[in-house]
Amino acid sequence: MKLLNFILFPFTILYGLITDVRNFLYNTGIYETTSVERVTINVGNITVGGTGKTPHVEYLIRLLSSHFQLATLSRGYGRKTKGFLMADDKAVAEEIGDEPLQFYRKFRGNLIVTVGEKRVEALRKLIAQKPETEVVLLDDAFQHRPLKPDLNILLVDFNRPIYKDYPFPAGRLREKRHGAKRADIIIVTKCPLKLDSKGREEVKNGLKFYINPESPVFFTSFAYDSPKSESGKIFTDDVLLLSGIANPEPFEQYAKEHFNVHEHLIFGDHHFFNENDVKQINTSFAAIKSAQKCILTTEKDMMRLKSVNGIDKDLLFFLPIKTFFLNEEGEKFDELILKFLNKHPLLKV
Repeated sequence: MKLLNFILFPFTILYGLITDVRNFLYNTGIYETTSVERVTINVGNITVGGTGKTPHVEYLIRLLSSHFQLATLSRGYGRKTKGFLMADDKAVAEEIGDEPLQFYRKFRGNLIVTVGEKRVEALRKLIAQKPETEVVLLDDAFQHRPLKPDLNILLVDFNRPIYKDYPFPAGRLREKRHGAKRADIIIVTKCPLKLDSKGREEVKNGLKFYINPESPVFFTSFAYDSPKSESGKIFTDDVLLLSGIANPEPFEQYAKEHFNVHEHLIFGDHHFFNENDVKQINTSFAAIKSAQKCILTTEKDMMRLKSVNGIDKDLLFFLPIKTFFLNEEGEKFDELILKFLNKHPLLKV
């Protein structure tokens, strides 16, 4: 353990104790948990940021939107508004958050997208306004204990598994490791493509002390698609890289392997770009001595950059990302989710 973490460890013990007491109060019914009259599936984590919730929620949207009347409910992290909101064609990231806006832009017509920090209250408003809703995907509600999801999917970062991490502030865990026992399904994300059966067993052995033994463990990785632009312009390999996400390293690594990256401007997660940021971006872009150049960002950052003045949108490209299951286990996961939903009492005809 590093010196700083050693110094912070007493505070980690205190923080872990506080989260344990909170979970005890919910687990024993002293604090009330609520279910709603719709099927809810949560995709969350116990690690602060960067486990890949957005592409996994999108995977579920693709899987379920043709079978059920589907909605998403997010907190809308980073937005400048409060309370319950439903996305429409006028929505911007400042109002609903970048991730919900991304869901809406990609799946409009097949999906209801909502935000609300008080999840139970937001769900009730969603049902009142859209009573045809059958299934709600909860984005990042693992620690939101007032709401009891029907299915809890926990994401664990392969590169920083929970069994090698500690609660805040010495580590990045939102609660102690055994909180993972609330998960019905565990997905280990960001795995190397060549992860073999021995490597998967090592991860499972590390997790087994902290998860429900009946909860299946899956392994996923990410794949980037070709750069895209909303302007229809042709992508060029000379790029200024721009990101404001929790963990920009994989994005940077991929970009450097495939394109000529001149500089990478890194901002905080969910960062809203201001005038000074625009000046910095334009100065760095002007410094690239190439006749054919562009700005390359992530899909989530693109949602925030859409409404930023002073950046030439014709030069702005984003890199789409999708998740896929290793060892051809995607069909097994799909079957598990669909079987659960088709047997759920609320969805039986």
